[in-house]
Amino acid sequence: MLEQMAAIREQPRVNEPIDRQTIAACQQGDRDALRLLFEAYKDRVYSIAIYSMGGDPAAAADVTQQVFVKLMTRISQFRGTSEFTTWLYRLVVNCCLDERRKQRRFVPLAEFGLTKTSGRQISPATSYARRELAGHVQMAIAELKPKLRWPILFKYVGGFSYEEIAAVLGCSKGTVASRLNRGHKALAKRLGYLRGQFEIGE
Repeated sequence: MLEQMAAIREQPRVNEPIDRQTIAACQQGDRDALRLLFEAYKDRVYSIAIYSMGGDPAAAADVTQQVFVKLMTRISQFRGTSEFTTWLYRLVVNCCLDERRKQRRFVPLAEFGLTKTSGRQISPATSYARRELAGHVQMAIAELKPKLRWPILFKYVGGFSYEEIAAVLGCSKGTVASRLNRGHKALAKRLGYLRGQFEIGE
């Protein structure tokens, strides 16, 4: 079941598409620069948020909005001593934690596929199976303790390296490896009942 998670990275990796000049313009309140930054990162922020929020698109949209509102008001605090994405994803972590504290309960799952179809038609049965599997995986991830959930999200949704995860979470690479291992085991236990239930093909 865990191997299905690798398929969620259908979007290309974001490798600092925003240069320092654009960030400096954002810090000066340039609306065009802020719009460019939003377009560059909104999909990745939303993807991480929806898994953190148990698959609820409304909550993920709220988190995404909160992240960029905070970004616009706090970007002047970015000093360039770390990668911009490291600073941004710390905002994502904090906004997701704030939103979960507000909810204090899990919300009903909405449809959110693990993969895109790459232009090929798939059968209704396959589409349904993918949505069902996505829902189970989203809920299992959302139920993990935060210290296990975030390494899983950054590795499989964000496509981050161990070094990048460690930088965002403020821990060592060894701690990241340990938490990923524990997260994998926890997810395998939670999702074990689904083994063999889903046959996903084209």
